[in-house]
Amino acid sequence: MPRRPWTLRTRLVVSAVSLIAVVAAVIGSVTAIAFHSYMYGKLDDQLHSVVERAGRPPGPLPLPETLPETLPGTLREAGPLGFVGGGGQPLGTFGALVDGDGDITASKVVEDSGLRAQESAKPLTAEQRSALEAAVPETGEGARSVDLPGLGGYRVEATTTAEGYTVLVGIPSAEVSGALTTLIVVEICVTAAGLIAASIAGTVLVGVALRPLRRVAATATRVSELPLHSGEVALLERVPDAEADPRTEVGQVGAALNRMLGHVGSALAARQESETRVRQFVADASHELRTPLASIRGYAELTRRAGGGGAGQEPDPVTRHALGRIESEADRMTGLVEDLLLLARLDAGRPLSYGSIDLLPLVVDAVSDARAADQRGTDAGGRHHWRLELPDAAEPVTVRADPERLQQVLVNLLANARTHTPPGTTVTVSVQPPVRGGGPVTLEVRDDGPGIPVELLPHVFERFARGDASRARGADGGGATGSTGLGLAIVQAVVSAHGGRVAVESGPGRTVFAVELPTDAVPADGTPGIDSQVGDRLTTPV
Repeated sequence: MPRRPWTLRTRLVVSAVSLIAVVAAVIGSVTAIAFHSYMYGKLDDQLHSVVERAGRPPGPLPLPETLPETLPGTLREAGPLGFVGGGGQPLGTFGALVDGDGDITASKVVEDSGLRAQESAKPLTAEQRSALEAAVPETGEGARSVDLPGLGGYRVEATTTAEGYTVLVGIPSAEVSGALTTLIVVEICVTAAGLIAASIAGTVLVGVALRPLRRVAATATRVSELPLHSGEVALLERVPDAEADPRTEVGQVGAALNRMLGHVGSALAARQESETRVRQFVADASHELRTPLASIRGYAELTRRAGGGGAGQEPDPVTRHALGRIESEADRMTGLVEDLLLLARLDAGRPLSYGSIDLLPLVVDAVSDARAADQRGTDAGGRHHWRLELPDAAEPVTVRADPERLQQVLVNLLANARTHTPPGTTVTVSVQPPVRGGGPVTLEVRDDGPGIPVELLPHVFERFARGDASRARGADGGGATGSTGLGLAIVQAVVSAHGGRVAVESGPGRTVFAVELPTDAVPADGTPGIDSQVGDRLTTPV
């Protein structure tokens, strides 16, 4: 599953917060390093003062006059480790004698303060001595950090006394380590709180800053939702002047969008003007052609009646054939002219004569007419099989429609099935009433013919779109369809004018044209629109 892309607002906030986090991390790291150096420098200075006392010649300790007469002998004979507990060093300070092999021979750790420091001093444990021996620094090397089990971290330094003893002196570093840890925790908490605050503030500020861009996007969205592909479109949408200031980046986008909308509006106006002229021409031409076509048909009929060779004589076969062709082509041209005139009127938005009508009688009559037209000029039984699938109930299926135009939809759909399928094809017309709770009435015209070619299927409702021989008329075997390519275009135009929709699904052995029409209330008098005999015709041949 692809990751959802981030919005510009999110990217800006994340980028700003990331930059703040990097800066805070750098400042925190530098502060921690500086604090570490400062604190350990002070600790090393304190350690160095203890080391200096450890390296002085031994002697009697300065004792105050108030000391009791019975003192521990260790205070009077301190030895090389007499500095331990002598004052001036923190609790936990230790001293240790190291022989030439690096082994610790004696050690003391201060566990009390005051006058009992020497008395409370204890030697290091074997485990602590082992850890210290593993990290014995060289004399004059400086301080080194060592971890002693049970005592914690220490800063340790080696020195040589006046008698030649090597003494290790260590003072605890737990206080410094604790202060450094506290500083790091405080820095992390402050940084986290700052990042959260920066995220909230950044989201608000970036949202305010991007508000003009959102208004520009909203204008573009409204324009994209307009039906620009057809009809008269008044493209009045523009980016407000406040968001079209060329001195800002968003203003440059808004100004460019306004210029583009101006060009598009001019192009749409020119297209609409051209389409209006074409529709007017088609309407005028269709209207003007109806009269000469009627004259041609009338003169052909007059010639047939008067006879081709003189008054009272029957025309010869050649003349009869020619007159038949004239009448046939005149009828076909009349149908084409009527279709063009109807499309021109629908394009012009001529109102339809809406009314509440029962769909079932129209379907029965249209199928009966289609069956009669199919049998005309053929053997008994016709070329196609016609079936009806109507609701079992005797109640009418009421729609709000123009009955003449709706009948033309049925006639065109049935003529399309009759014209473009071979003999023996079964054509089924079904009506599905709306479900409970409302919904459209669905009218379907199905056939089990070869289907519509895949490349033609997206264009079947376009004007002058014609199929190939796969659905060709099979009356004469020549594959001529005799179609004008306007039948399905009229179907879509009429259905759309009624507020409905038409769709097609096709494949080898199954083609379905589905028409959905808005419903209307049943007439107040309750008169059914079709007699009870219609129910007996359910799923039976017409």
